[in-house]
Amino acid sequence: MDSGFMQAMADLLAACGIHVIRFEFSYMAARHTAGVRKPPSRMPQLLHEYRAVLDVLGSGPVFIGGKSMGGRAASMLAAEADAPAAIAGLVCLGYPFHPPGKPENLRTAHLASLRCPALVVQGERDPFGTAEEVPGLSLPQNIEFHWCPAGNHDLVPPKRSGHTAEGNWSAAADAIASFVAARHS
Repeated sequence: MDSGFMQAMADLLAACGIHVIRFEFSYMAARHTAGVRKPPSRMPQLLHEYRAVLDVLGSGPVFIGGKSMGGRAASMLAAEADAPAAIAGLVCLGYPFHPPGKPENLRTAHLASLRCPALVVQGERDPFGTAEEVPGLSLPQNIEFHWCPAGNHDLVPPKRSGHTAEGNWSAAADAIASFVAARHS
């Protein structure tokens, strides 16, 4: 949650008037305290931890989301039959549609059950799902996309592209702010 990317996005979204709450899954927190790189927790544990954060927030409408696996966990929570009613929308940054180099191992089946609107902000050359391959996937109509030109998994383009990380991040924050504003009354 304290990566340069996450800090920049939180700051940009705050500047757009969006209150951002970041949290860290326990396996990531253990990396900081123990200094040992541990593998991610299993998805049921991640969903339990995500629900606990939502419980603390209360019943008001919220937009949930996350970066990479955090976005996948948020999407799985939003797709559950008993998903919290407070979820007004979903925002995923760098969604992991499949493991890098394994486009046949899709992580999208649960997305068909999404009842809330969703925005995926993705780099055009993200190895977890590129701008060339994702449009060919069978995805529900309530998922919108914002593509960051030449961006990777952190939406960062190569210098030779003529685009900048800051430009992509700013455009991503604007897209998220527009998405939220259009659905929050």
